[in-house]
Amino acid sequence: MTETHEIDSAQLEAYLEFLVAAGFDCCLDDAPVDRFTVSAEVARQPASVASAMPSDFREPEQPRGRTVSVPNRPPEDFDAHKAAQTILQRQKQISDQAGSSVAPIGSGAVVPDAQAVSSAREMASKAGSLDELRAILADFHGCNLRLTAKNLVFGDGNPNARVMFVGEAPGRDEDLQGVPFVGRSGQLLNRMLAAAGMERSSVYIANVVPWRPPGNRAPTPQETEICRPFIQQQIELVNPDFVVFLGAASAKTLSGASEGIRRLRGRWISYASPVRERRAMATFHPAYLLRSPLEKRYSWRDLLALREALADK
Repeated sequence: MTETHEIDSAQLEAYLEFLVAAGFDCCLDDAPVDRFTVSAEVARQPASVASAMPSDFREPEQPRGRTVSVPNRPPEDFDAHKAAQTILQRQKQISDQAGSSVAPIGSGAVVPDAQAVSSAREMASKAGSLDELRAILADFHGCNLRLTAKNLVFGDGNPNARVMFVGEAPGRDEDLQGVPFVGRSGQLLNRMLAAAGMERSSVYIANVVPWRPPGNRAPTPQETEICRPFIQQQIELVNPDFVVFLGAASAKTLSGASEGIRRLRGRWISYASPVRERRAMATFHPAYLLRSPLEKRYSWRDLLALREALADK
């Protein structure tokens, strides 16, 4: 007897959400493709056709020392004419795309090169307020993360705060709501702030990268470098007296520190900018504390040191 499982709409929606978060954004074929058979057919085509074939139709390169047998001939039901026509159509598409004018930067993905970083610096420097910076970021197409994220996660809290917390990148809940630190780690951060006598509304919170990386992966060095001018300008516009780095990633990106978070936390470091030099500290990211609750005692000490510094100044 065959067991059947019914999937309700909520489960299906959750599965689709997982696929999107993992980076699956389209369906390539309605049915599986025997690429060994296609490769055998391509081998009989003129060299010009085979060389223009997209990489996803080519036989994958095999590691050395491993041989893969390719059928000497395709199955009886294989339509060679249809396969050849498909290849020729894809070749024409590639040729048309290569011959067309370059699409505007906002039309798709871009190569994260030095030019994109330079463009980010120039655009960020033009912002005279947080609202202007948000608008510039919303229209910035130099970071490919915006293509997979649902929302721009800019910042939250008091724009005139004396303390600014900076994390690395938003997660799923933040991406859905467009607000930083609203998931489980954000709720823990709220409780930690309240325990130390600092409400969330009295501080300002942001991330180095304002778009969620697919599948909650860590941002690449290129993505971080492109987004860095914007968070630097955001700090200048908020103009806090103290900057708190949540995790080693934001601390290394903005302060230039090279140590791990265990060496960084517990002591004051400097965050220098062309405008002024600020006192800064690094502490554990709330997401890490959720996995390692025993480490909360160290973050508590860091918040007490911050509270003491606020009282002295």
